[in-house]
Amino acid sequence: MRWWKILGLAAFTGVAATGVVIARAERRRRAYTPEEIRDRLRARHAEAVAAVDASPGTTSR
Repeated sequence: MRWWKILGLAAFTGVAATGVVIARAERRRRAYTPEEIRDRLRARHAEAVAAVDASPGTTSR
């Protein structure tokens, strides 16, 4: 019975390690330059400001 526990633990460890490797590769693939991050943040900020200004019943800044 102990053999199955060891085999299960080894399988779980292998799946977890594979997930870590895949996550690291994905993070590297999706790495953004600082300029890209700034551009994305500025665009999101502009969208948020436009949404607040366009919504009825809000006071202006």
